[in-house]
Amino acid sequence: MNVRVKYPILPFLLFIALLFCFIAAPVAVYSQQETSPAMPDSEEARQLLEDSLSILEIDHEIERITKRLDELQVLQNELQIMIQDMGTRIEDRRDRAGAVLRSYYMGERDHLFLMLFSAKDLAGFFRIMDFYDIIIQNDRDTLTVYNNQYRSLASAQAEAARNAAQLADVKDSLVKQRERVLALEKQVDGALTASGNPDAMKKLIEEFTRYWENVGLYEVKRHFQALASAMENLPQFVQGSKNMLKTNGKVYTIDIHEDDLNAFLRSQDEIFNAFSFHFDDGKVTATGESGNLSLLIEGKYTVINEPENAIMFQVDKLVFNRLELPDTTRKALQEEFDMNFYPKQLVSFLKATEVSSEDQRLVVKMELDL
Repeated sequence: MNVRVKYPILPFLLFIALLFCFIAAPVAVYSQQETSPAMPDSEEARQLLEDSLSILEIDHEIERITKRLDELQVLQNELQIMIQDMGTRIEDRRDRAGAVLRSYYMGERDHLFLMLFSAKDLAGFFRIMDFYDIIIQNDRDTLTVYNNQYRSLASAQAEAARNAAQLADVKDSLVKQRERVLALEKQVDGALTASGNPDAMKKLIEEFTRYWENVGLYEVKRHFQALASAMENLPQFVQGSKNMLKTNGKVYTIDIHEDDLNAFLRSQDEIFNAFSFHFDDGKVTATGESGNLSLLIEGKYTVINEPENAIMFQVDKLVFNRLELPDTTRKALQEEFDMNFYPKQLVSFLKATEVSSEDQRLVVKMELDL
């Protein structure tokens, strides 16, 4: 029997079915990646997952440090080559500058000035004057060039010294982070061995690691980026709000209630609809949940003056889905996203001197920056 004749539509239905399978397959994979693994109930298992996540994040920090180490080493090599080249070129200028200075110190240029009085007529006087000016100007040029080259050399040497110190600090940090990873790996291996089902725990660690790299880190960065973008518009929000900025003529005070800040953030990005800030006991706490994701950021605002005056948000604790992330992750996020508040964007002649977060209020005191 000819199936194609009896069921002419069968090949078409088969094609549709295969097409549906190909389309549905990646969607199913993507959904699986977005599903957060179930958090174990025991504190030991949670600590094991936290340590495993810390190993992953510290490994990333080691990669960043190694890259920075390579960059600093290249810069140091370039500076040393520059210093050697400057040193070679400055030798000739040093001798010529020394000869000029000795000539003045020994009075060898005095006779040039005395020649002016030996002129027999006015035309001769001006010829000698022109000759005198040429010599003096040449002396000045010689000293100026040497002085500029010497300053450039000193600056390059100072930069090389600073770079060398930074290079040493980075190398020390790299050693410490590697020691941290080894200690954590030993701790995790011991916990796995002591667990009732090492294979199941290894699988759970793999699932959490994959979920963090595919979804978790992206979501955390998305929140930090939204916060950094909102902080850029905070000065305009303060200016446009009644009674938020006050002054007694000398001291200016910004008083922001947490409800007002949360309303402002939600007006900036809908991501903050499930995310809120709380001010109390000198701390700033931000928490939020969305589906299977939960995030807690705890920190404080402090006044800094370098590289410029600002209210810096320092992250002291970062918890994703009940797992606390290491200090290396907090540091990397703070370096990547600027969540500071700059008073000069509010009023150009003000500088922040004090900040506090108590009783649901964030209070910033500023003075004239004269």
